[in-house]
Amino acid sequence: MDLQKQDLQKQEPAVSALRASDTEFRASDAERDRIADILHDALAEGRLTADEHAERVEGVLRAKTVGELEVFIRDLPAAHRQGPGPGHAPAPWRPTAGAIPIDPDDNVVAIFSGAVRKGRWRAGRRIHAYAIFGSVEIDLSEALFDHQQVVVKSFAIFGSVDIRVPENVSLRGMGGGVLGSFEVATLDSGEPEAPIVYVDGWAVMGSVEARPKRGKAVADILDRVQRKVDRSLRKHLGH
Repeated sequence: MDLQKQDLQKQEPAVSALRASDTEFRASDAERDRIADILHDALAEGRLTADEHAERVEGVLRAKTVGELEVFIRDLPAAHRQGPGPGHAPAPWRPTAGAIPIDPDDNVVAIFSGAVRKGRWRAGRRIHAYAIFGSVEIDLSEALFDHQQVVVKSFAIFGSVDIRVPENVSLRGMGGGVLGSFEVATLDSGEPEAPIVYVDGWAVMGSVEARPKRGKAVADILDRVQRKVDRSLRKHLGH
């Protein structure tokens, strides 16, 4: 028993040191953007003055580690909000087998031109985007999601595909680049009913970018939840 206690005592400092070292990791551009967004919200809410906001943003741009970034939001409520509870599993990295059809529901094509899908439109389960010496913009921030899983298959050949999603969906990237840029900002929603957008494809001497659109959220999630409640209530009442 004494030997076990001694072993545990030896392990505890090592575990503590390991956790403490997390803040010493080099900060990524995505982490800097997240801190900058929190500071912007704090300015809009009146928690920071314009001078305080400018000073902190300047510090964020100079910060080299995760620990240095956290200093700038330590006194803000957003820094202490908890993420999804332990009962909510993160979105899978691949679509569920059989959930996505082989043929696309929608094709967005730009050859030596530009093509845009935005506004209040109905997103299918599979969307194909082709940008060949052109540009494609797919804005899902106000789209209607009839299905929880949506795949955007993107091909950018000497062109660009720009994808924007609401802030409260999950976002996953599955593609790659060949002498090009394929960048997907991984996003996890805290709502189990939230859509999952998978961005697949290739960027060949071109670019594919997908990220959340600030200030946009899917209202249909609440609608679906309400419809489920209504159905359960009607079934309970015998209607």
